[in-house]
Amino acid sequence: METAARRIAIVLASLAVSVSAVLGRLADMDSMGIVFYRLLLTVVIMSPLILLRYRRELLNAPFRDVMFCTLSGIVLALHFYVFYESLNYTTVASSLVFIDTSVFFIAIIMLFLGERVSKAGWAAIAVTFAGSVIISMSDIAGGMLFGDLLALSGAVLFAIYAVIGRRERASMSAMTYTFIVYTAAAMTALVLSLGMGTDLHPTANDLWCALGMAVFCTLLGHSVFSWGLKYEKASFIAVVNLLEPVFGSAIAFMVLGEVPAATVVAGAAVVLLGVYLFSRVTEPGTVTSSARPSQPGSPR
Repeated sequence: METAARRIAIVLASLAVSVSAVLGRLADMDSMGIVFYRLLLTVVIMSPLILLRYRRELLNAPFRDVMFCTLSGIVLALHFYVFYESLNYTTVASSLVFIDTSVFFIAIIMLFLGERVSKAGWAAIAVTFAGSVIISMSDIAGGMLFGDLLALSGAVLFAIYAVIGRRERASMSAMTYTFIVYTAAAMTALVLSLGMGTDLHPTANDLWCALGMAVFCTLLGHSVFSWGLKYEKASFIAVVNLLEPVFGSAIAFMVLGEVPAATVVAGAAVVLLGVYLFSRVTEPGTVTSSARPSQPGSPR
């Protein structure tokens, strides 16, 4: 696939993910419960294709890679939980903005792992984040600090998830990788739900919301991000994900009646500019042979 077409697909994935916040608001179930059903339905939908076309790869996956995918799934479940929980304490726009500061945490992690971001890339990141801050200025107010901190912790978790995905996508297909990750995440959400005493009896509304999350947000959103990690730098994926406050604010306006202020519109324009600039200065980050995971048993 051409670079332009691939990056358009990643941008559309950001649009799909943006539905998540509104669906989280519409669901009746507690945050961890809705995370469990979102992931469970995702695994159920993927299972037939995995069994028909990817069973051999799944069964032959190295144990160490499976363990890294499992770790990624645990982190992803926690990311989803703190994200949905933050929506109980702050606005959709603010939650999405703070979640998307993950670009900074990813860049910091990747610096330690040898992946460099150019000065122009850092400038584009700064422009994009500035636009996100402008959006948040319209609705961050007193009493929302706890929700903002939850969303910020979600940004750290997403950064860890993205960096692990960057490693594993070098050696296995997107379908196999995401199936293992989502299965581990679903099991994590189930265990945590039971431990927290969450009521796991969903209403019809909960199931519809969870199905929408599974199809649009997970399969057409996060799965495309995972696929893109094999070809693009993790920092590019995170910067494109900064479109989520723009799309999310628009969807919240259409569904929840949250009218975006002038600062939201201005911030959206700045975010789009930053994403465009970062796309221009960032070359596709294909993984070199030296960066690929070594064979089981060999030194790392």
